Amino acid sequence: MDRTGIFAGEDPFHIARDWLAEAEPLEPNDPNAIALATVDSDGLPNVRMVLLKEIEADAFVFYTNYGSQKGQEIAASGKAAFVLHWKSLRRQIRVRGLTEREEGPQADAYFASRSLKSRLGAWASQQSQPLSSREALMAEVARVAVSKGPNPPRPPFWGGIRIRPVEIEFWADGAFRLHDRVRWSRKTLTEPWLTLRIHP
Repeated sequence: MDRTGIFAGEDPFHIARDWLAEAEPLEPNDPNAIALATVDSDGLPNVRMVLLKEIEADAFVFYTNYGSQKGQEIAASGKAAFVLHWKSLRRQIRVRGLTEREEGPQADAYFASRSLKSRLGAWASQQSQPLSSREALMAEVARVAVSKGPNPPRPPFWGGIRIRPVEIEFWADGAFRLHDRVRWSRKTLTEPWLTLRIHP
C-alpha cells in the first residue's frame, strides 16, 4: 500500500512518536492525554482520560493504581484500547491491544520522577473506592507524608500498564469529511503488520 506524507514509514510506533512530537508545541494542555477504554465483567465499556507516558519500540505505557476500576478491568480482560486526539493537528491515533504490567525498575524510575505531592497522593488514594470527604483524603495524605518521609518508594499497588497493540489506526482530517485513515493490524503480537487504507 502506498503511504506518503504524514503516513509514511515502516514502523507505526515511529509514526506515533512523530505525530506526538508535532502535537506537543501546539496542544495547550496534555498532548499525551489518551481516552482509555476497558470493559467490566458484564462487558459494559468504561472510558476515562489518562496520560500516556511512553511510546516504546513495540508498546504504549501509562501508569495507574492497580486497584482502580481500570486496573481491575485490565487485569481481568488482559485487553485495552485508547485514542489520542489532537484538535490542533486534526489527527487521531486509535490503538487496541493486549496488556501487561510494568512493575520493575522502569516503573520505579517514573514514580521517582513525579512530584512529592503526587507520590504521596498515590499512596493515600484508594482509587475508585468510596471516599467520605475531601478532608479525609487530605488527612490521609498528611499521615502518609509523616510515615513515608520525603522520598516515598513506589507503592506495590501502583505501576505501569503496557499495551502491546494488535491494531493501530492513524486518522487525519480531510476536506468534506473525506478523511484519511490507515490501519496497521496483526492477529498476534509475533506476526508482521498488515497495512490497509480504509474508507473515512
